[in-house]
Amino acid sequence: MSIADSKNIRKIIPKDKEYPTLLKEISSPPKELYIKGEILPQDRVAVAIVGTRKYSNYGKQVAFDIGGKLARLGITIVSGLARGIDSFAHQAALEVSGRTIAVLGSGLDKASFFPPPNYYLGEKISQQGAVISEYPPGVHGTKFTFPERNRIISGLSLGVIVIEAPEKSGALITAALALDQNREVFAVPGPIYEKNSIGTNRLIKMGAKLVIDVEDILEELNLSHLLTTPKKKIKPDNKEEEIILSILSLQPTHIDEIIKISKLPTGIVNSTLMILELKKAVRNLGKGNYIICS
Repeated sequence: MSIADSKNIRKIIPKDKEYPTLLKEISSPPKELYIKGEILPQDRVAVAIVGTRKYSNYGKQVAFDIGGKLARLGITIVSGLARGIDSFAHQAALEVSGRTIAVLGSGLDKASFFPPPNYYLGEKISQQGAVISEYPPGVHGTKFTFPERNRIISGLSLGVIVIEAPEKSGALITAALALDQNREVFAVPGPIYEKNSIGTNRLIKMGAKLVIDVEDILEELNLSHLLTTPKKKIKPDNKEEEIILSILSLQPTHIDEIIKISKLPTGIVNSTLMILELKKAVRNLGKGNYIICS
């Protein structure tokens, strides 16, 4: 472990003031937590968002939409910093300057950090929340440590939202742990023929709260009063932006379709979309598909 790593990582135990109150309530709270960043009193109002690593554009869109809306309302987003849905949930909170906490199944030092490509995302999270683990620096993740850490993800949260989960998924383990901890379980429905929808649709069938928007979550958690927060309006700065924003919606639109409908030159559409992305007015879902940011 580098000197920089050792300076940034600290350990807390249940008797420490910073140790999360909700986490003390679970049947097997971690005896110690290693932290990069800071856990604040406001993080008691937290919701976990979890899902598959092998996401679809639909799952990515939902994770950004729900994660961003909840974070904008002051709710801390908790997840596991895995590739896919977890990462998008964290990124959604960061984009709106919200709070987010990542729970790892490995040590927090760079040499042990898993998944390695998300180390720098973890650094950003530590500036706007915290990256935590019950494992000390130097401990590499195993097939046992990742399921173990899931009880911390649910334990930190008032409820767990599952977005896209195949039949055998770590996200479903987190949902089961949430039920054991008397936390609320939410699931986003998906097409019945999609592999990624098997787990979420089954959760709904078993009694999980069906989610189509954040109002469903807030109502169940008695947080509906947060909806009084005014929504940010997207204002175009020129005619090209106005045209493109009028074409986009929450349904993905391919760039070829945008060019066709707008009748604008390809170069203008590309540059305008790039500017709108920087303004966080639109989001690129990949493969040329764009949506408007709600």
